[in-house]
Amino acid sequence: MALSPLEQVDIEDDNEDIFEPLCLPGRSDSERTPLTGPNNKPYLVSDTFTVEDAVEAIGFGRFQIKLSVLSGLAWMADAMEMMILSILSPQLLCEWQLSSWEEAFITTIVFVGMMVSSSMWGNICDRYGRRLGLFFSAVWILYYGILSAFSPTYIWIVLLRGIVGFGIGGVPQSVTLYAEFLPRKQRAQCVVFLEIFWAIGTCIEVVLALVVMPTLGWRWLLIFSAIPCAIFAVSCKWLPESARYHVACGESEKAQNTLKKIALENNSPMPLGRLVLPEATEKRGQFKDLFTPQLRLTTVLLWFIWFSNAFSYYGIVLMTTELFQAQDSGDESFCSASQEGHEVFKCYAGCKYLNTKDYTDLLWTTVAEFPGLLVTMLIIEWLGRKRTMALQFVMFAFFTFLLLTCGGRTWLTIFIFIARAFISGAFQASYVYTPEIYPTTTRALGLGTCSGVARLGALITPFVAQVMLKSSIYVTVSVYGTICLLAAVASMLLPIETKGRSMQETGQTTQPQPR
Repeated sequence: MALSPLEQVDIEDDNEDIFEPLCLPGRSDSERTPLTGPNNKPYLVSDTFTVEDAVEAIGFGRFQIKLSVLSGLAWMADAMEMMILSILSPQLLCEWQLSSWEEAFITTIVFVGMMVSSSMWGNICDRYGRRLGLFFSAVWILYYGILSAFSPTYIWIVLLRGIVGFGIGGVPQSVTLYAEFLPRKQRAQCVVFLEIFWAIGTCIEVVLALVVMPTLGWRWLLIFSAIPCAIFAVSCKWLPESARYHVACGESEKAQNTLKKIALENNSPMPLGRLVLPEATEKRGQFKDLFTPQLRLTTVLLWFIWFSNAFSYYGIVLMTTELFQAQDSGDESFCSASQEGHEVFKCYAGCKYLNTKDYTDLLWTTVAEFPGLLVTMLIIEWLGRKRTMALQFVMFAFFTFLLLTCGGRTWLTIFIFIARAFISGAFQASYVYTPEIYPTTTRALGLGTCSGVARLGALITPFVAQVMLKSSIYVTVSVYGTICLLAAVASMLLPIETKGRSMQETGQTTQPQPR
């Protein structure tokens, strides 16, 4: 008789060890082919299995592809809301005659909102579910994103964009949900693959600005930029709740039903037997759990790594438009000699609207996200998560320091292109490592707090990339390069390498793996 993918077997004899290979559906007893796991070893079936066993047995298939697209929509919406900051600020600088500090604050206030809310969204997702948190986050961004397009004054745009940032703080939880459904072998590449949706979102935003800004203006750009968020909010109807979350809540039946649906959609077998649960706890998403003896050092190091990622990534994004403006309005090399006889670097950026060439070069540097994604996908399983982050931080610092060579527009674009590729790769590698290191009971909170600390770096960076840059490019570039070199050291100091490691359900099972 053919074995159904959803067939469950009750094992009556508790005194006898009963193990048999898990078989592919649709085969007769004589044709059964063992389902192999990592290292081509057949899965053995006992009377119980865990969510991790089920995810590995079901494997990667149609369900994960669909989930990739749904999670990717959230990233695309996030990317467009972030990319618009480097376009909106220079526009309002001229249109409303703002100071450089006021220009920088338009960007900073968004990250203030994200920093304040990230831990809150993580707590919501750990307590009430990943799906619910993502839905409310999307609706929040959509409503206030459109409302900000009608801002009559500077105070209103700052207030409403800050509220938008509060909603954006929940978007990273899509990675938590996504990673919890991925088999160990595909997890790293798939999470990195989400970066392609971020890259697509940033490119769409630049092209949209190129078309909309000269004709309809920034208000319509804000409205059009909210469309992906609307699509994601509607698509949340098809998002499943995490089976790992149900297990953490003690909801065995809901978890098993979710896993059965995934197995059916992938045309894959479920493990035979009964789903076993860790001890259910109501104390999920507690901040103190991030500082247990096993996680204390990891949490502190990850906070600095995430801070450095956001500080440097958004710094290079904001510096791109500032440096392009500086070259258009000043000397081609934007270098000058001081009266003391030694070389200093100064940007001559005044009030200048971005033109077609600026948008085109901005698009080229934005396309750098794609090779950064490719490099990360190729090396993250080879070098591991820690070494991948460290290498990319070092390479970003190197190409950022090359900006001090004072080359022309072409070399400037090339150096920014390569630097942005590496920092986007490092950022994505952090998104792989963080959900893998935290247990299910604190995974969303762990990712949320890391994201919150990252926003601290992001809210500081406008005052470096937009204010300090106008005084000295030398000091500005040195700050970014030094921060990333320190982040490379922090990456290597992480006590646990998560490559090939199962996702933990509780903090009690977190053990260091060989480096």
